[in-house]
Amino acid sequence: LEFRRVLFRFGTYYHARMRGDDRQPDALFSYVSPERRVPQTHPLRAIRRLVDDVLREMSAEFDRLYSDVGRPSIPPERLLRAQLLQLFYSIRSERLLMEQLDYNLLFRWFVGMDMDEAVWNHSVFAKNRDRLLTQEVTRSFFRHVVQRAEALMSDEHFTVDGTLIEAWASHKSFQWKDGSDDGDGRDFRGQTRTNDTHASTTDPEARLFRKSHNSDSRLAYLGHLLIENRHGLIADAMATQADGAAERDAAALLVLEQTTRRPGRRITVGADKGYDTHGCVHHLRAFGATPHVSQNHARRGGSAIDDRTTRHVGYQQSLHARPRVEPAFGWMKTIGLLRKVKLRGLAKIDALFLFASAAFNLLRLPKLLARPA
Repeated sequence: LEFRRVLFRFGTYYHARMRGDDRQPDALFSYVSPERRVPQTHPLRAIRRLVDDVLREMSAEFDRLYSDVGRPSIPPERLLRAQLLQLFYSIRSERLLMEQLDYNLLFRWFVGMDMDEAVWNHSVFAKNRDRLLTQEVTRSFFRHVVQRAEALMSDEHFTVDGTLIEAWASHKSFQWKDGSDDGDGRDFRGQTRTNDTHASTTDPEARLFRKSHNSDSRLAYLGHLLIENRHGLIADAMATQADGAAERDAAALLVLEQTTRRPGRRITVGADKGYDTHGCVHHLRAFGATPHVSQNHARRGGSAIDDRTTRHVGYQQSLHARPRVEPAFGWMKTIGLLRKVKLRGLAKIDALFLFASAAFNLLRLPKLLARPA
C-alpha cells in the first residue's frame, strides 16, 4: 500500500515514489560553468589547448591588424576558433554555425563565449572572418601548428600531390571574354570553349579543367599538399589556378620552401606518374631534392628517372608511403567541405585551403603527442 498510494505534490499526482519528476525547470540562474559540463576526455579539450597556445603566440600579429581607435570588433581568437568548429563538424554555412553557437554548450565553450552572451549576426561574422583570414594570417597560423608537430615529423622524406577543388561557379557562367552573345550559357553543345577564349562571370579566376582523361571538365582550382612520410602530417600546402602544369610547378615551390629552410640538407619527394616529366625532375634535383616519382614508361620519351634512382631501397619506401597523402585530401574534401568551396577568388581559396590543412594537423596531433616515445 505504501508503494502504490497516491502522492500529492505541487498539484500533480504520482502513483509511485520511484517515478521521476517531470516538472519543467524554471530556475532563473545556473551556477554550472561550461568548463564543468564538457567531459575531461572530450577530444576538443586537447585541440583547444593547442589552439590557445598558437593564438597566444599570434597575439602581437593580431594587434597590428586592428586600429587603436573605433568600435571593438569580434576578437580574432574567437573568429578562428569558430572557423575551426565549422570545419571539424562540417557546418555548411555561417548561418547554421551561429545557430549552433546560440544553443550548443560545447561550441560556446570551445569558442570562449559566456552562457548568456549573444551570438553574432551571421553576416557580421562572415565579413569579420574574411577580413581576418588573409593569406598572411592563415600562413602564420599554419606555421605555428607545424612548429608544434616538428618533433613528430620527418625532415627528410616527403610526398607531394594535388587535388581538384570545384569552384563556386556553373558551366553557364563560362562565357566569351570578348562579350560575344552566348545566350544564357546553358546550351553550349558543339561549341569549343577554352580558358583562352572564355571566362566565368561568377569567378573569373576559376579555370575549366579536368583531372584525368576519363573525367568531365569543371570550373575549378587545384589544391597541393606536401606531407611528411612518418605520420602523414601536412608540412606545407597551397592552392593554385587549375592548368596542366600547376601540380608540377607547385611541387617545385613547396620543395624549394623546405630546402631553403634547411640549407645543405637533401630530401626525398615521392609523387605519382603525373610528376614524371624531365622538367619537373630537373627542378626538384636543382632545389636539393631526390625525386622518387612513379615511373611513367608510356609517356613520350619514357620515364625521367632511371635505375640510378629506382635501384635504391628508399625509392620503394617512398612509393609505399605515397598513399599517406590521401587521408588528408579525403578529410579536407568530405569533412572540411573543400570538395566545392563557397568562396570566390584564388586568394580566398588559398587561405581556406591552408587553414583546413592546419585543422587536419590539429586533429591528428593530440593522439600522436599522447603516444609513448
